[in-house]
Amino acid sequence: MAVLLARPDPTIAVLTLHDPDRRNAMTAAMGDALTERCRQLAPDDQLRVVVLTGSPPAFSAGGDLDMLEDLARRTRDEGFDATGTMEAFYDRFLAVRRLPVPTIAAINGHAVGAGLCVALAADLRVVGDAAKVGLNFARLGLHPGMGGSWFLPRVLGAQRAAAWLYTGALVDGRTAAAQGLALESVPDDDVLDTALALARQIAASSPVVVRQLKASLAMPADTPLDAALHHEAANQAVNYGTDDLAEGLRAARERTAPDFPGR
Repeated sequence: MAVLLARPDPTIAVLTLHDPDRRNAMTAAMGDALTERCRQLAPDDQLRVVVLTGSPPAFSAGGDLDMLEDLARRTRDEGFDATGTMEAFYDRFLAVRRLPVPTIAAINGHAVGAGLCVALAADLRVVGDAAKVGLNFARLGLHPGMGGSWFLPRVLGAQRAAAWLYTGALVDGRTAAAQGLALESVPDDDVLDTALALARQIAASSPVVVRQLKASLAMPADTPLDAALHHEAANQAVNYGTDDLAEGLRAARERTAPDFPGR
């Protein structure tokens, strides 16, 4: 498969985009492999966090140029409408959005175009200091795809995202993190270890609550307060009957670290 799966422990999975000779360029085959890995992981009750990274030297250099050139040729010469093709392509890689647990993108090298879009689809990001990142679609003559024009304003804010999108410029990891793209930038060799340390912190929280939060944080930004309050109350009503809350309360009284069973 073009996507490797590792399990540092039963609660954490690491998915690695793996086509290093082409800097992990994104193809339909790689997307199918990522979809299948996510399908395998989704029902795993022990899973608490997924880390997504790339085989060095890149996270992903973006869409496969051969694919883009073929679609351009077919469109010009045959009048082909690529809308459905592109939507299916996006859906393969955005399978990470359908995982029921938090996802962390460990951007351990360049993440460009669609490669960065996949990282933006994750819940959290850590980036290498020297990594080059950006959505360079406008420099290619191609409108952003794979959610780039939707994710980026929500991560960076409208004005900063507009500047990135209009110019298609690439920035280094330090600059990207300072502008809000990632939680932090770290030396490139430390990216995966930093992401795994964060994953272990998340895995130490109540799995029941973290999965609830995954859904809560996906609620639209314009959700009315009354609806959000009802959502919170309904989730807390579930928590009162869980072993996780019983363990958390026990640990709080005894001032020890909780060991959540995840039910």
